[in-house]
Amino acid sequence: MKTIYVASPYAGDIKKNTEFAKKACQFVLEQGHGFFCPHLLYPNILDENNPKDRQLGMDMGLIMLNSCDELWCFGERISQGMMAEIEEAHKSNIPTRRVLETEQGFHIGEVKNSAPTMQLGMV
Repeated sequence: MKTIYVASPYAGDIKKNTEFAKKACQFVLEQGHGFFCPHLLYPNILDENNPKDRQLGMDMGLIMLNSCDELWCFGERISQGMMAEIEEAHKSNIPTRRVLETEQGFHIGEVKNSAPTMQLGMV
């Protein structure tokens, strides 16, 4: 069983984004893998509105990324936090996949082992 690092937008509509992250984690489980999703864990303990706490959560997430087998980026939008996770995965040679939601469910893209060509906010 692989451990998948789940990256998806969090800031903004936190309620909607939290539900989307839960759905993404369920999808990872359905694929037969375990997951780590920092934005479902750390905001329960740290204050998202405190810049020091937010940075601590990001830093701990990046540390945990190095214990995961792959990074899966869920959703239409790449946030600044997700871009930092993608860059760390690239530096650490962790395979990265883009996972988009369609009417038929989630669709997993091919593994990318090179620097991402996507821009913030873009598919």
